[in-house]
Amino acid sequence: MRPPQRSDGTHHRVAIIGAGFGGLGLAHHLRSKGIDDLVLLERASTVGGTWRDNTYPGAQCDVPAHLYSFSFAPNPDWSRTYADGHEIQAYLERCADRFGLRPHIRFNTAVTSVRWNDPKRHWDITTTNGDLTATSVVVATGLLSEPDMSAVRGIDTFGGEVFHSGGWRHDVELTGRRVAVVGTGASAIQFVPAVAPVTDHLTVFQRTPPWIVPRTNPPVSATRRYWYRRFGVTQRLQRARTFWTREVLAVAMTRRTDWLARGEQLARRHLEAQVSDPALRRRLTPDYALGCKRVLLSDDWYPALQRDNVSLVDRSVDHVVADGVVDAAGEFHPADVLILGTGFNVTHHPMFSSIIGRHGTSLGTQWSANGMAAHLGTTVAGFPNLFLVTGPNTGVGHTSMVFMMESQYPYITGALHTIGDRGALALEVRDDAQRGSNDALAARMESTVWTTGRCASWYLDDHGRNTTLWPDTAWAYRKRLRRFDVTSYEIR
Repeated sequence: MRPPQRSDGTHHRVAIIGAGFGGLGLAHHLRSKGIDDLVLLERASTVGGTWRDNTYPGAQCDVPAHLYSFSFAPNPDWSRTYADGHEIQAYLERCADRFGLRPHIRFNTAVTSVRWNDPKRHWDITTTNGDLTATSVVVATGLLSEPDMSAVRGIDTFGGEVFHSGGWRHDVELTGRRVAVVGTGASAIQFVPAVAPVTDHLTVFQRTPPWIVPRTNPPVSATRRYWYRRFGVTQRLQRARTFWTREVLAVAMTRRTDWLARGEQLARRHLEAQVSDPALRRRLTPDYALGCKRVLLSDDWYPALQRDNVSLVDRSVDHVVADGVVDAAGEFHPADVLILGTGFNVTHHPMFSSIIGRHGTSLGTQWSANGMAAHLGTTVAGFPNLFLVTGPNTGVGHTSMVFMMESQYPYITGALHTIGDRGALALEVRDDAQRGSNDALAARMESTVWTTGRCASWYLDDHGRNTTLWPDTAWAYRKRLRRFDVTSYEIR
């Protein structure tokens, strides 16, 4: 018996949470495979996800644009090799229009609860814009969508303006003011060079220095763009070349960590070329293996730190007071504005606590106790008809997450067709299948640079396990998910 189809629009075959890359791409894929009864629940007023929310000065992707885009929607008109955030956002807006996805999206609809209804074999979904039910739910919120504001003690006592880079306050004037920045990660190395020239003084708090290699971001010539538009195969070839070149880096990070020495030499030469002061170079030189943390791309980070109005504090923040920041050595640093570049809640995403499975336990509670775990980063035991786009161990440190998302689409579609074709009401991955796939991941993880590289990073959870990254090539992940492995599931 199949779930009843209601004419009032309160029940759908598939509900997708999030209208960023993951949700939009999956919705298009499902429709191309004959699944039209779907709804996308989006908390904001437009699409875009990460690229809608991260509007800080200098926001830019660190993956070449021809690869960081949908394979089914190439854009021949990228202006540069690495696209700016606003250009990626505009691309996603066009995709939503081009593929007719907007009628399926409920904007300004934040999901507050997703609860499995076992007697009725569907999900009860509560939102800020009405309730609905769905036979299957796909969580496509991404793991980098909730800013981490908890990393700084005493933040509520600060008398000035405070905001996270993931929610940039464009109404806050930085010109002529004393600004403190906490963090030296992927966002900070982009916005610090952009805002440093206008501040009276900028203080950057660095807990550990990142490895940085040159960005070299040339514009895409008009001639090349013409060829991409006129002969699409040329752009597909460029995308393939970029992809396979980066797959070599995956091998280096996961199997042949000795190959990373060449990248470390490149990063050291970059540092030496841009920083002449030996003392400052020592403070900016990491003491862990390249690749253990995210490798960053920048041509203007080191010059920004050497400006007369910029101070680098290579100590962590102890706490915040009304008029400034106190570092771990007890030294006070005055500030009028505090900007947090402290990353995101990856292993403790708030959405996890809102999803209640078959046993009445939330996904957040289950993962807090045992660490994030899913079968192939896509399904979780105890949560029937629930699918994750970019779930645990699907992250990559070398290539495009869009490729990983597109690898999941056929697998999720196969599962949904299995539910429909067999008249099933509930499909759930077996606990032993999930344990087996994660044991294999853990074994592979032992030889990666993320485990052997002597660093602490956001890749690791509270148990010290890497539950975020895929310990192999992206192509290996695609092959693994090419077909839905129905034998790993229980069907009711």
